[in-house]
Amino acid sequence: MADNSSTGKSITLTDNETGKVTNLPVQKGTIGPDVIDIRQLYAETGMFTFDPGYGATGSCVSGLTYIDGDKGVLLHRGYSIDELADKSDFLEVAYLLLEGELPSPDAKASFDTAITRHTMVHEQLSTFLRGFRRDAHPMAIMCGVVGALSAFYHDSTDIHDPQQRMGASRRLIAKMPTLAAMAYKYSQGQPFNYPNNQLSYAENFLHMCFSVPAEPYVVDPILADAMDKIFILHADHEQNASTSTVRLAGSSGANPFACIAAGIASLWGPAHGGANEAVLNMLTEIGHKDNIPEYIAKARDKNDPFRLFGFGHRVYKNFDPRAKVLRKACHDVLGKLGVQDPLLELAMELEDIALKDQYFIDKKLYPNVDFYSGIILKAMGFPTSMFTVLFAVSRTVGWIAQWNEMIKDPAQRIGRPRQLYIGPSERPYVETSKR
Repeated sequence: MADNSSTGKSITLTDNETGKVTNLPVQKGTIGPDVIDIRQLYAETGMFTFDPGYGATGSCVSGLTYIDGDKGVLLHRGYSIDELADKSDFLEVAYLLLEGELPSPDAKASFDTAITRHTMVHEQLSTFLRGFRRDAHPMAIMCGVVGALSAFYHDSTDIHDPQQRMGASRRLIAKMPTLAAMAYKYSQGQPFNYPNNQLSYAENFLHMCFSVPAEPYVVDPILADAMDKIFILHADHEQNASTSTVRLAGSSGANPFACIAAGIASLWGPAHGGANEAVLNMLTEIGHKDNIPEYIAKARDKNDPFRLFGFGHRVYKNFDPRAKVLRKACHDVLGKLGVQDPLLELAMELEDIALKDQYFIDKKLYPNVDFYSGIILKAMGFPTSMFTVLFAVSRTVGWIAQWNEMIKDPAQRIGRPRQLYIGPSERPYVETSKR
């Protein structure tokens, strides 16, 4: 993917000490803010920019996902997330992210078949997985097992071969639910379930997680629909920490399985993929709906370390467009299961307060996607340790689409951020006897 054409505009940078003037070209995307092209800045000025966390830095060009946090907009290839969640299924969204357009009926059927035929994993991976302790965190298992896929699928590691890249992409999308279900079953001391290719992507995942040999298991369509929506809503989210990690790892020429394992490791951080787990931990701390006023008071107190999780969003300033979709799914699941869980009752009470209380409204602390996904997954029976794993299953599609886009971009270079050095300047070595 080449850079977008210049706008013809430029930004003038003036060195107030020397008077030297540097003109920096401005580039324009389809939508969103223009960007200042600083690639020649060091050559022109001998200086770098300083941007910890890269919050004001565009690291790539991409045609996959667009976010407008102020307006609450999330688009995949130009299609709004709420429309996709309402009218598509996860594999159609996967096709869209990978190929750029919605599939024809024949293309969709062919893609579904291509994914389905890769759902099984090499039998030796079962032996490999059993090498972990039973109490290992499922994300630790996923980091290791996904990275190890390159040891089993040698015909999918040549990043310069389009056919091998496609093979790796399909294998990763197909096998992630299988590996995630195996990690879950292992933690429960239950036998692994083989995938059932007669089921949909979401149905198959629930089957592999919750069916047991002792009795028949029928996937509830309401739960499958909710699971499918969770997958869709987490499929991609622009250049976040884990996606940027995948791109950075991929820029070195690393194989796709290693890149996705790097993304999983980044996602594991509590500030990123662990947000829905943090919601459940917060609800556990509150304990009962009668305690809500006390904890809202604690949240208002700047000197109190307590923080509300699952409300507001660092990107979406007014509302999370994904939460609107998942709110209905959440209520559908709770209604279907009829779960009598004090923690879930607490969550619904907190949701009601957040939508009406002036403090929440003024601070724009609306329930976000992590709030609802955490509640849904708990109601389904997933332990909190599995929440981030399910996030990884969903986000693999976005990671692999971003990785493919990066590989095909002729302007892509190996990632090499610069630094502002604040250590000692050069100094002589002091012999041990003289220190």
